[in-house]
Amino acid sequence: MASSMFVKLISIVVLCMVVGAPLAHAITCGQVTSSLAPCINYVKSGGVIPPGCCSGIKSLNSAAKTTADRQATCNCLKSAAGSIPGINFNLVAGLPGKCGVNIPYKISPSTNCASVR
Repeated sequence: MASSMFVKLISIVVLCMVVGAPLAHAITCGQVTSSLAPCINYVKSGGVIPPGCCSGIKSLNSAAKTTADRQATCNCLKSAAGSIPGINFNLVAGLPGKCGVNIPYKISPSTNCASVR
């Protein structure tokens, strides 16, 4: 009887780990916007890229390990960029490269985030 309860307990623990693992590392739009907040003035008017902007891009890129993370980041970027008046999408698109980061998609309102891998 004790061994049966032990097996059930282990099964429940493993199930919780499997179900909870993807949620524990999911990137949120809050993370995306806070990481990229230092970039806002640059993407509106150009000039010198603030160091906090590049460090935010690098940390966000490092955090986006899975396809789901990259798609979530893409969707958050599109949503955030669409809500900033006066944004220059040419500056936005060139920002990762200027910060030494290679991302697998162009940051643009027309990007299909579902195709990001």
